[in-house]
Amino acid sequence: MPIIDRQRRVIAVLGGTPRDVVEWKRITDGAARMLREHLPRIRLPPERLHHRRAQESFAAIARGPSHGGGQTELGELQNNVANTQLTDELLASEYFLRIAHFASILFAAWAPLMFAYYTAQMALLALWKPLQRNFPGSIFAACTFNFGPRAVCTSHIDFANLAWGWCAITALGDFDPDRGGHLILWDLRLVIRFPPGSTILIPSALICHSNVPIQDYEYRGSFVQYTAGGLFRWVRNGFRTAEAWVKTASPGQKTARAADDARRWEEGVKMYSCIDDL
Repeated sequence: MPIIDRQRRVIAVLGGTPRDVVEWKRITDGAARMLREHLPRIRLPPERLHHRRAQESFAAIARGPSHGGGQTELGELQNNVANTQLTDELLASEYFLRIAHFASILFAAWAPLMFAYYTAQMALLALWKPLQRNFPGSIFAACTFNFGPRAVCTSHIDFANLAWGWCAITALGDFDPDRGGHLILWDLRLVIRFPPGSTILIPSALICHSNVPIQDYEYRGSFVQYTAGGLFRWVRNGFRTAEAWVKTASPGQKTARAADDARRWEEGVKMYSCIDDL
């Protein structure tokens, strides 16, 4: 089910599940089971369990290439040895590979122009420096495993992501979706039923969002896929930081960049597909 704006652009997609629901339940139940079983192995300091995405404390580990947050060079998100080994097992599993591919198929079907842009930019990045992608064939560069036991996020806007780009959120676990776990899109004034095993694509950096809490005896984890906006900026700056680009740019290049910046938001919004064209 698409969510459209007043110009009939598809700005988000309630992707649900593939049609083979029985097989898909095996996949998503397996993913949830892995998160739950791996939870005791996580090694994080207490402050990493209480973060801006947490309504209640839960462990979240990100993997994949990224740039931002003080990084001087584009590269793989860093984790300690224990958490790297743990998430290596998750990345290698059939369960998360299948979920990743389903999210990419949804992305390609509902936002083909944005999908083509992501593909082209990541191809340029790969030519500059081959980077280890989480999942072969996935459109997303990075992901976050939210381990629970009640992984529900608070509302936030994170411009580390590409502001108009999509992230894919897959709910995992064993909870009653009629009583909790709903996704709230505050700016759109929507509360969306979000059952375990379902995937939703939203511009997470653009829309404040959060989840309805679940019951104390239930379990909810999630799997979030995204591409950090820093990767696109790295390509745009000639595979360097913005600061490094400014130091070597000519006055003419800086003027052209300022004009491009003024149009950038409008050009980005054009990458949303109109429902009538789909």
